[in-house]
Amino acid sequence: MSPRVGLDTDTIVKAAIVMADSEGIDAVTIASLAKHLNIRPPSLYNHISGLEEVKKEVGIYGLEQLYERIAAAAANKSGDDAIKAISLAYVSYVRSHPGLYDATVQVPDLRDPDVQKVGEKIVNLVVQSFANYHLSKEDAIHAVRGLRSILHGFSALEQSNGFGLPLNVDLSLNFIIDTFLKGIHTMEGKSEK
Repeated sequence: MSPRVGLDTDTIVKAAIVMADSEGIDAVTIASLAKHLNIRPPSLYNHISGLEEVKKEVGIYGLEQLYERIAAAAANKSGDDAIKAISLAYVSYVRSHPGLYDATVQVPDLRDPDVQKVGEKIVNLVVQSFANYHLSKEDAIHAVRGLRSILHGFSALEQSNGFGLPLNVDLSLNFIIDTFLKGIHTMEGKSEK
């Protein structure tokens, strides 16, 4: 059976990105992709090895978009201003692209070199943003992990409607970031090696 004219890997991945962004990454299946593209499911295998390949590409796209969003937010900023900008951009990205964000978390193989490459760009950007705090290299990585944990946890709770009290969630987010930064300031200079 010959491949359908006009159908290629890029077209399939783009369709999966649209689906993930509008319906969530879990809605992306071989059957749903085929239906979206108006083809039979077996036709997809002329262009992709399987759903894992598609989800990897969607995850990488989501990571690249997240990187671009936080890099733009951090541009020409340093210290607390950079960390706050990165944090707000991160949460904003999750709010506007929850399905793509989920794809970044559910990438099939985090050890894949393509996934690691874009992941390292994000980590390096955030580590650079912590440079003004005079942390050791190791403590800067701990700080990045801590910030990611805060932002991911906040975003996950918000996406699942986990904040039920009638209090502005943006005020809560800013409070959490400010509290985190106060803790980082107490570490300044103490961890230099």
